[in-house]
Amino acid sequence: MLTNPRTWPRRRKWNMTLVVASFTLIPPISSSMVAPALSTMASDLKITSSVESQLTLTIFMLSFAIGPLFIAPISETIGRAPVLLVCNMIYLLWNLGCGLARNKVEMICFRVLAGIGGSAPMAVGGAVISDLWDPEDRGKAVGIYSLGPLLGPVIGPVAGGFIAERTTWRWVFYATSIVSGISEALGFLFLRETYAPVLARRHCEKADMSAAAAHPEPLSKRLQQALRRPFYFLVTQPIILVVSIYLAYIFGVMYLLISTFPNVWTKIYGESIGIGGLNYLSLGIGCIIGAQINARVNDALYRRLKKRNNNKAEPEFRVPPMFVSSACIPIGLFWYGWSVQARVHWIMPNIGIFIFALGTIICMQCMQIYVIDSYTVNAASGLAATGLLRSLAAFGIPLFAPAMYDALEYGWGNSVLGFASIAIGVPAPFMFWVYGKRLRETSKFAASK
Repeated sequence: MLTNPRTWPRRRKWNMTLVVASFTLIPPISSSMVAPALSTMASDLKITSSVESQLTLTIFMLSFAIGPLFIAPISETIGRAPVLLVCNMIYLLWNLGCGLARNKVEMICFRVLAGIGGSAPMAVGGAVISDLWDPEDRGKAVGIYSLGPLLGPVIGPVAGGFIAERTTWRWVFYATSIVSGISEALGFLFLRETYAPVLARRHCEKADMSAAAAHPEPLSKRLQQALRRPFYFLVTQPIILVVSIYLAYIFGVMYLLISTFPNVWTKIYGESIGIGGLNYLSLGIGCIIGAQINARVNDALYRRLKKRNNNKAEPEFRVPPMFVSSACIPIGLFWYGWSVQARVHWIMPNIGIFIFALGTIICMQCMQIYVIDSYTVNAASGLAATGLLRSLAAFGIPLFAPAMYDALEYGWGNSVLGFASIAIGVPAPFMFWVYGKRLRETSKFAASK
């Protein structure tokens, strides 16, 4: 049917999934690509404070917290495709402006505006997956889509290190703008509207039905209601609040860990900026392998548990892979921290990073699919609400990373994160498994299916 994108040909659905994944990948690359070039950029723009220098990097994540709260509900009113295309163009233009910035004020302001545009795929991409795929097939699609937020901080510093070494930091922004332009062109070619209510309204209009049938309420009223939804979800939905706190913990730890990389590889291990950036590949390899494992295991477990439950699906069936993956996070943190502290061969801290990344990507994917399965039609608003605390953590936590590691060094600094992961992260999957359904049943938006 026209109004049910899940009936579209599989090839078309995969084309759109890959386009959305490309939109999701580029902004996180931009957010971290500048990391290896921070010192040269600070010198060029006359930034003398280390906090201000770090702010030019993390301010992008503040936009990721704010933007989805408005972008996601708009997509549930006027549709997914126009929001993605317009916001990607906004990101492209302001990201290009970052490359042309002449002082720190311009840089920070342009980074905020670029981040607002770049946050759209984070807010809307998961909802597009929900529109296109049935729950039984959703794991693989989310596996590809969710690589963006974690592969971005990997690809960005690797490319940024060599760019900063061989050209100028401005090409960090020029390069991502060029790639964003290519994605925009692909979007115009392949991206189509997927939100069923919008498709239904268009169908009514084409069939010359009455204006009341096509638009039961004025657009202004629908927008007003939609814009309140993410805030309402965050305040009134217990499951959204719990998932938000859990994702904030995961992202905060990840960005705190990543913030240590430049000093570890260039100062402790004596590598050049470009070669030091290659160590981010261990993070990327862990993410890719973890995503591939989870993409296969998650859907298989989901189908098996659904069959055992009299063919009745529950979002909690997405949780079991986290029982193992949540334990990988503290193991990776301890391994990485004490390997650096002992100054052992560079392969050892990279193994720790790999283990950490493996656990992180699986936990993140499971939680994203959990929210999508729980909120279906309102998945964009649900993901936007959960993304608020996550992005605030990624923005704020790295700002105090230098002080923490100066005081505790890398062994005990990462051990503190590891112990926090044992206390918070390891019990979390069991809590979702046991209490998740009860929390969802308190909401009319996330009732059992």
